[in-house]
Amino acid sequence: MPRRHIRVKGAPEAPLRAALAALRADLHVPESFPPEVLQEAEGVARFPAVPGHDATDIPFFTVDPPTADDLDQAMHLSRHDGGYRVRYAIADVAAFVVPGGALDSEAHHRVNTLYFPDEKVPLHPTVLSEGAASLLPGQTCPAVLWTIDLDADGRTRTADVRRALVRSRAKLDYAGVQKRIDEGTAEEPVALLKEIGEARERLEVERGGISLNVPEQEIVEYDHTYELTYRAPLPADAWNAQISLLTGMAAADLMLAYGTGVLRTLPTAPDGAVARLRRTAHALHIEWPHHVSYAALIRSLNPRRPRHAAFLQECTTLLRGAGYTVFRDGVLPAVTTHAAVAAPYAHCTAPLRRLADRYASELCLAAAAGEEPPDWVPMALDTLPKQMAEGARRAGTVERECVDIVEAALLKDRVGEVFDGCVVEVEPRRPTVGKVLLQQPAVIGRIEAGEPLPLGERLPVRLTEADPGTTKVRFAPA
Repeated sequence: MPRRHIRVKGAPEAPLRAALAALRADLHVPESFPPEVLQEAEGVARFPAVPGHDATDIPFFTVDPPTADDLDQAMHLSRHDGGYRVRYAIADVAAFVVPGGALDSEAHHRVNTLYFPDEKVPLHPTVLSEGAASLLPGQTCPAVLWTIDLDADGRTRTADVRRALVRSRAKLDYAGVQKRIDEGTAEEPVALLKEIGEARERLEVERGGISLNVPEQEIVEYDHTYELTYRAPLPADAWNAQISLLTGMAAADLMLAYGTGVLRTLPTAPDGAVARLRRTAHALHIEWPHHVSYAALIRSLNPRRPRHAAFLQECTTLLRGAGYTVFRDGVLPAVTTHAAVAAPYAHCTAPLRRLADRYASELCLAAAAGEEPPDWVPMALDTLPKQMAEGARRAGTVERECVDIVEAALLKDRVGEVFDGCVVEVEPRRPTVGKVLLQQPAVIGRIEAGEPLPLGERLPVRLTEADPGTTKVRFAPA
């Protein structure tokens, strides 16, 4: 999970674009796809492998940010046998990618889609990721179709997965879905997102799982300039995420029963890490009684409150040990669960943007059919975790550097100004160094002082440095 989300509304100004372009060059991010990859992608876009099962009669819909065109998932929700039926279609990338071909090799080189504030660097050419393989409305395309039946409490009764042709009917966004549900105007397949999502959230509480509602930093074009604000996730964001989590848990269970698979795992956080968070909560004046669990505390926080938002950012440190764990031939790994999910879990719902998901889907399809997976799947499993780890490190670097660049670009003309801040982090071995959160603009920057910083306290701070070229924002006590 990323430390911070950040996105841009409107076209970034020239200094910001230049700094982001320089970052891509420094990190050797590819500017385009090689000609042979594009040629192969154009060909397979016209002639994918077509599945035998036709599910185009199901009125699927997607829920994504309004500007997204790389649509990995489409859903249809209905009542069924006293409970619910979740049909979740996942883009079938393997229907387009020839194993060992130029497109496949390039995907293994890139590993995942990289997101910059001004553009994204896709895992697959856009003719596939935003075209033939994307679950765009009105387009018939191959998919990996999950059918998961739930009881009245949202617990999984049965789960099945197969290849199918699907056609989405509508492209919805989070704000629109939230508005329809709140107003009572949503049709049942959309209205059930709240009902099923809340049922799954109750089960998450029961098993001790955690979903962090980390605020986004959002750059908004305003009166020929830019401002940086915080955006707290909507309930619809969380309900939608629960459908993806449900599918990832079903995939993990299926692969564990099959004896071969690739899981997304996270060990339980060590006591020292949780103790550190308790100290941070105390410093931020967030009450955390000893009888209240970490999961219960997280659910009580409001990401719209600056101190709560700061604490939620710190909570993401407990998720940094997540990785991919491969097992085969019935020999299960020592760790099979993801501590934040509090259950076995697999990444399988974003194959347009994440390499590992294509392999997880193939293993689930083989497990459901009682067959051996294609040869190219087990051949890649041993190297897949290392590739994904390297991709995650690169994505993390992109995220951190982009946040610094954007903040510096927005503040470059305000050096010397004084802002109201809150000290949200202090380095244990250097208590004069830490991080300060500004309420306006929505910046989290480094601060250095001549005496120990008051963690959790409000502090007027002076901006001392803001240079997009060096990607640094620095503050000092005013």
